[in-house]
Amino acid sequence: MSLHSHNVRVDLSHRSYDIEIGTGNLVHIGNFVQSRVTAHQAIIVTDNNVDLPHADVVADHLTESGATVDILVVDAGEPSKSIATAESLWEQLLALHADRKSIIVAVGGGVVGDLAGFVAATYARGIACFQIPTTLLSQVDSSVGGKVGINLPNSKNMVGAFWQPQGVLIDTEVLATLPDREYRAGLAEVVKYGVILDEEFFDYLENAVQGLHERQPEVLRHVILRSCQLKAKVVQADERETSGERAVLNFGHTFCHAIETVTGYDQLLHGEAVSIGMLCAARLSREMGRVEAGFTKRLQKLLVALQLPIDVPDVEHDQLLEAMQRDKKSEYGRLRFVLPTRIGHVELVSDVDSDAARAALVRQE
Repeated sequence: MSLHSHNVRVDLSHRSYDIEIGTGNLVHIGNFVQSRVTAHQAIIVTDNNVDLPHADVVADHLTESGATVDILVVDAGEPSKSIATAESLWEQLLALHADRKSIIVAVGGGVVGDLAGFVAATYARGIACFQIPTTLLSQVDSSVGGKVGINLPNSKNMVGAFWQPQGVLIDTEVLATLPDREYRAGLAEVVKYGVILDEEFFDYLENAVQGLHERQPEVLRHVILRSCQLKAKVVQADERETSGERAVLNFGHTFCHAIETVTGYDQLLHGEAVSIGMLCAARLSREMGRVEAGFTKRLQKLLVALQLPIDVPDVEHDQLLEAMQRDKKSEYGRLRFVLPTRIGHVELVSDVDSDAARAALVRQE
């Protein structure tokens, strides 16, 4: 392990794995992989933004560890989480004679992790995969927990699987190359953990705004470590989202996914939509009398301080309501939302009135 590295164990019986969080530890990827599986053939899936700075480094060190390595590159962006791209990757794996002993290494953000994980879960009925997240959002959220999938044109993440990685390696140094907008989008998911599970962590974020702006390594290691610890705890309690405990991670996401769907996945980054969605959920909870008005003000203040968007885009609200009713968290078309009761605690609320949800789309001063 590298200097200043931390380890989080995701305890899921025989599907358990480690998340290694460090600074400058990407060069240890060969040992990280080979100590967990015997990798003769490694196929890296990445996108054209990450290929040169990071995927090549991973490829070099995996080659040094004795694996044959190929790199498959997809277009950056949410549209790549599609049936067409998954099919293309399956065909390329076939051409490379990949089999059940091959491994997939996802090097990239949430799109690459979700897509590569889904391809790993489905090719040859499932092959081992590793997650090497290179965006803040994927480091704190999507690379952990085994949710993988692709989008349908009218519904985000509707096709997918639960496929736990063999390990997750997180290097905070890769965030130095992350564009400012992408970095800030990841902060929305960090804020989410404070809202849903840890008031003390939310307090820390309020006091660490400057360090977050400056991407200070010790601040980044702490927020990533705490986020991964909180997510691991939830995943261990409800791996396949059957008991309802894992649903807390969807705070803000019913609004968020509707906004992403209606805007065609290309107007907002996922974390930006999460930021807007969390504030919508906070307003909805306030209108339903479940949380005090001060909660919404405090959340909004932190999101604004982190330079995240807070207003719903200029789209038809009827379309957003329709998209929410198609959301996989809804039941028989009835709206369900994860709503806060205080900082550090949220609840899954069923049968929410559509007019109340519509009203929550509008910011009230």
